[in-house]
Order: sequence, then structure tokens, then C-alpha cells
Amino acid sequence: MASVLYQTIETLSRDKGIEADIVVGAVEDAIALATRKYYKTQENMRAEMDRETGEIRAYVYKTVVETPDEVEDEANQLTLEQARELAPEVEIGGELRFYKDTTPLGRIAAQMAKQVIFQKVREAERDRVFNEYNHRAGEVLTATVKRLEPMDVIFDLGKAEARMPKREQSRLEQFAVGERVRVVLLRVDRAAKGPQVIVSRAAPVLVQNLFQSEVPEIYDGTVTVRAIAREAGERTKIAVMSRDKDVDPVGACVGMKGMRVQSIIRELRGEKIDIIEYSEEITTFAEKALQPAKVSRVSITDLAEKQIEVIVDDTQLSLAIGKKGQNVRLAAKLLGWKIDIKSEEEKRQEVEQQMTAMSGGPTTPIEQVTELGEQILEKLIAAGVTTIEELADMTPEQLEEVPGIGEKTVEKISSAVRHYFGQYDEGEARPATAAASETSGDGAVAESSADNTTEETVSMAKTPEEILAEDAEFGEAQELNGISTEDIADEEERESASDANDDSDAREEQIELQNDTIDGLVRDSEEVSDEVVGSDEHDRGSRG
Repeated sequence: MASVLYQTIETLSRDKGIEADIVVGAVEDAIALATRKYYKTQENMRAEMDRETGEIRAYVYKTVVETPDEVEDEANQLTLEQARELAPEVEIGGELRFYKDTTPLGRIAAQMAKQVIFQKVREAERDRVFNEYNHRAGEVLTATVKRLEPMDVIFDLGKAEARMPKREQSRLEQFAVGERVRVVLLRVDRAAKGPQVIVSRAAPVLVQNLFQSEVPEIYDGTVTVRAIAREAGERTKIAVMSRDKDVDPVGACVGMKGMRVQSIIRELRGEKIDIIEYSEEITTFAEKALQPAKVSRVSITDLAEKQIEVIVDDTQLSLAIGKKGQNVRLAAKLLGWKIDIKSEEEKRQEVEQQMTAMSGGPTTPIEQVTELGEQILEKLIAAGVTTIEELADMTPEQLEEVPGIGEKTVEKISSAVRHYFGQYDEGEARPATAAASETSGDGAVAESSADNTTEETVSMAKTPEEILAEDAEFGEAQELNGISTEDIADEEERESASDANDDSDAREEQIELQNDTIDGLVRDSEEVSDEVVGSDEHDRGSRG
């Protein structure tokens, strides 16, 4: 019959979930340590317990060596000759025991033995917990809330305690002591105070386990979960695929009137869930992953780096990005690709800039817009806007994103840009071109005309006879007013001489040609005037 001490050890072993031999070994080690402490010796000490009687005996053991030269520690070794004097049957490498009396051990030794026993039991319990849960990472367990701490929640797993940190909790969930919930085993940490089992309610594996419990098609393998992206307490996107063409994977997960998915949402305390049909084609999968936004087109920009570009309508951009970028962030996690999402307007501007860069379009430094001021110019240059063309292409929203640029500053920038381009248009040289005729390749005459034609250009289009007739009439009218054509010629010569001092040599040659023409016109006018005077005298004589 086992002793009372051994029965107590067995009870302790069952409570702690460890083997009785471990506890017995802890007791023996404790007695050996206390005995060596009492006798103040450095000899090797052991203890053994008799399970029938409960008696614990301590002894010193020494190892047998062959010759005195091999003795390195006289306290723990003895020669073969010395050993055979005590035990004739002993061999080299054997041990001799020298028992110590444990009766004198007092309260201090007992207290020391107690501490050693507790330490050994705790170490054995830690090893048991680590070995029990270390290989079960990712498994969903049912746990009971044991206590609530300021930041963590402590669960009782039955054989051990588990801790759920704040980062592994959902912001929508509140727990009560004694409540049973499902948690995901993340890992087991070997800490100084013992192994800590870390559990989570924010892991995507929890959602997958809930769908497997609620959807029979997932449990039997007809519908498979290909990818999950989750932000606990906010939204989860799950991609499912059916192995049977007659089974709708999304409909199977939603259930009749949404009963299946609603039960999962209740388990997650109201977390939103998007169920998406998986597709091997990445562009099609990306369109579905960005739901509820409608995607215009998807293109792969870098296959090696797994980057895609998504274009959406201007009205769908905010919906595609989601609150604080949540929708596109979850879609990127679900796809495993980097997503660059743009609106139609942004894409159009990007294409225009690329075309301008390819065509080598004009660029003007932004410093040319003097109305902006030095402070605004510094802010724009710091933001990477260095040309007037870039500034003109920016929208008010893009300008407001520049640090230090507000709504009033945006209005000032827009006004300055308009004034700059307006002055440029007004000051642009527009040469007056006369109507010219060009002969095309087939012999037809193509006419070109200019709107801003001067009177000089029009007069040059008249015949010499018409010019002479008009000049004669002009000179006759000036003589009637007391101005002779010679005065006109002299005035024109003076004006020509004055202009010649200011103009170039080419202008002087033109003036000389004009003077020759005027002299000819004056002579013609004098002849006409003589004829007119003679005619008047003849008329007066006939009347007399």
C-alpha cells in the first residue's frame, strides 16, 4: 500500500496535470539539497523515497577510479583499492553510497525543500503547457473568459490560461466573465514566468472556421475558401470558389435570405462581410474585389512586382478607395497584388502629360508668374511644381493638397495663371498678311486672306491708272482750298527725310521710290490744272 506522502503527491500531480514521477523527483532533489546544506558539504548528494513506507533517505555517492593518479576530486572519488575495502564486489566506474542521517533536518531545511518542490513542479507544468499547445497554432478553440484586465482578456482553456492582447481584439466586442467564445490559438511564448498561450479574435482563420461551421458546402469541400482579408471590427473580404459548376459559391455562403452569413455576422458582433467569387484571371478578380465600386478597366503594369492599375469613374473613386482607404487596402490583401487606383480624369491628365513630354512641349519656369509672390512660389516649388504648364493643369483639389495652400491661395493662383496667359495672348505678335494666292498642284488658284489688312496693303492692290486718277482729284481739291501740290510734295519730302533719319537703309530706298512716284503725280497734276485754268478762261470770254 502506498504511503500517505505518495498519495498526496499523486493528488497534486492530477491537479497540475503532470506525472507523479516528476513530483517524486522534485521531492528527492529538495531533500538532497537540504541535507547538503545542513552538513555544509560539497559532496555529491542524492535522495530516494520509498513509495511504500514514505521514507526519504539521503546519501553521498563516490565514483570508483583505478589508480590514485586518476583521482581529481577526493571528495567525490576514491581508488579501487579503497573501494574494495568497503565493498569487495565493486568495479571501476561504480559508485559507493554513504547514507546521511536526515533526522536533524529542521524547519529551515524543510522550507528550502518546499521551495525546491514548488519550483520543480512549476517547471514541469510549463513544459507540459508548451508541449500541449505549441503544435496547435492556428487552431480554433473554445475558451471561457476568466478575468478582464485593463488591456488584455484572460481565458481558461481547461489545461492552461490564455491571454488575448488588445491588438488581437475586435473593437466591436465586449466580454463578460464566464462567457464562452471561440478564439484562434496564435502561438505559445516561452516567457520567464512560464509559457504564455496567445489567442486572437482578429485573425482571418476565425472567419474561415465560422464559415466552415455554418456552410455545409464548405465543410464537405464543394466550396473552398481561396483567400481572406480582414480588418477586425470593420470589414472582411472572403473569396470563395466552387468545385461544382451547379453550385453558386456566393449563394451557398449567403444562404436563404442571408441566414448563414447573418449568423456569422452576429458571432463577430456586426462586422461587415463581403463574399466574392474567386477568379484565376487577376483583372476579373480585381474588379470583384473592389466591390461595391464599379471598375471601368484593369490593366497589369508590372507582372514581376505584381502591380495593377485600376481605372474607375470619377463618381466611383471615393467608393473604390473606401473609408480611410479600407476597401482598396483589403482588396490588395485579398489579391496579393499592389493596386494603383485612379479616376478617369486623373488618367486623362496623366496621358496628356506623357504626350506633352513625348512631343517636347514648351515649358516655362513658374517664376515667370510674378503675381504669385515669393512665399507661394517657394511652396509650389517645394511640392515639385516648377513650370507654369504643370500649375495650369492642376485642379483646385490638387492645389489644396500642397502644404500651406488654402482656398484663398488657390483662387489667387488661378487668377494669376489666367492673367499670365491672357497677357501673353494680347502681347503676341500677329503680323498682318495680305491676301495671297497660291497655285496648288493641280493648277487651281488657292486664295488666302488676312483679317488685319492695312489701308496701305489695300491701296497696293489697285491699278496704276486708278491711283493716278485719285491723286489728280486729291491735288485739284487741295488747290481749291489754297494748298498747292508743290506744298504737298515739299511736306512729303520733309516727312520722308525725317523718317529716313529714324529708319534703316532699306526704308530710305523705299522712301526714294515713293518720292519718285509723287514727283510724277505732281507733274501730271500740274498739267491737269493748266488745262482746267485754260478751260475757265475760255468760258469767261464766251460769256463776256
